[in-house]
Amino acid sequence: MPLNKENILIVDDDIKILELLARRLKEFNYHVFKAISVKEALFILKDTPIDLLITDIQMPEVDGIQLLKYANEHYPNMPKLVVTGYPSVDGALEVIKSGAMDYMTKPFTKTELKMAVERGLEHGRAHQASLATIPSRNQNLPFNEMVGNSTAFNQVLTIIDRVKDNRATVLIHGESGTGKELVARAIHYSGKYSKGPFIAVNCGAIPDNLQEAELFGYTKGAFTGADQNRNGFFQAASGGTLFLDEIGTACLDVQTKLLRALQEKEITKIGSRTMEKVDLRIVAATNMDLLEEIRKKNFREDLYYRLTVVEIKVPPLRDRKSDIPLLVDKFLQKYGMEYRDRLLRIDPEALKILERYPWPGNIRELENVVQRAVIMADGPIGVKDLPDFLKYDIDFPEEEFMPLRNMEKKYIKRVLVHTKGNKTRAAEILQISRKTLRDKLD
Repeated sequence: MPLNKENILIVDDDIKILELLARRLKEFNYHVFKAISVKEALFILKDTPIDLLITDIQMPEVDGIQLLKYANEHYPNMPKLVVTGYPSVDGALEVIKSGAMDYMTKPFTKTELKMAVERGLEHGRAHQASLATIPSRNQNLPFNEMVGNSTAFNQVLTIIDRVKDNRATVLIHGESGTGKELVARAIHYSGKYSKGPFIAVNCGAIPDNLQEAELFGYTKGAFTGADQNRNGFFQAASGGTLFLDEIGTACLDVQTKLLRALQEKEITKIGSRTMEKVDLRIVAATNMDLLEEIRKKNFREDLYYRLTVVEIKVPPLRDRKSDIPLLVDKFLQKYGMEYRDRLLRIDPEALKILERYPWPGNIRELENVVQRAVIMADGPIGVKDLPDFLKYDIDFPEEEFMPLRNMEKKYIKRVLVHTKGNKTRAAEILQISRKTLRDKLD
């Protein structure tokens, strides 16, 4: 197989890591250059056109941050990817501010490396071309992750295409596992502002008492433990996109500051009286009913309307079932190459089962099932490689809704029929104890 056109430079003082990365990238058919120091990397950059820089941070003499700053100044269009064994919020902010477009923590899988490299190269190609278009059918978006061909999926792509080249605030609605962050990344990386950073923040993962500090930063002495000035995610995303996932979990005090940031385009660090201008796009996402949260006084109505300049509703997988074969193919390719170093296929009967299931966990659940099947299968993915809850799925029309208690009763009966009344085997399939099964039967 011929090498791809892209040249990738890896910089790491750990020879073992350097060789491992080089071997992986050669397997992906890239041309690889290696440097064990920043000084050596500079010689290579001077003499060789590099399409992607991958660098460690912790290195003797001159560290990776200095290399990033130099590369950002002299090679601003070259995408930069950081790999590090010392993850921290401060570290992530520093590398993003220094010009890196992505940040990976060691150890990472072969697939994670491949996807990060592809994102970086796609970002560089789009920037060099000064344009990017979102395909309408059967194509991945520029960062190579979204797949679909259904009407519902293409409606999402149409809206992305409308907003990608402006800085209108976007609110993405969707159930858990539908791919809301992928939509946000598509907006950023497919548009003309893709040269700026993309910063993703899960508001639900930050305790209420830390949300303001993490988002807006703080000054030295602002509170106990604030031993230095520190920027927040807003400053880190300057010139790019700040993605606020699970926005409905933001505390009310932070909502007030978010509203001001959206209205005035400025923020204030904790402990400071100085306003700082910010230039970025806000994309927020939620799986909550924000209008209901407004009625409960948990979410500010004025912030809601500021966020919903453009709304994107990401459909659940049950509403885009024609996309399931495409998604299965994508995951088979992804995990087949990672676990088996080859492409795998799926039997038609197994695929029919996947198409029939309602997927309450959406695309994330489908991916997990395919990943498990690839691990379990000896050859092509068959019915035997699927989890029991799929093989013995309840067969009733999708439009027939019922209380969960009735659905559980129907499913237990179905499993007992399958096991010919063997309660031990039924309990194993249901993943409950025999006593629990007996109680439910009573």
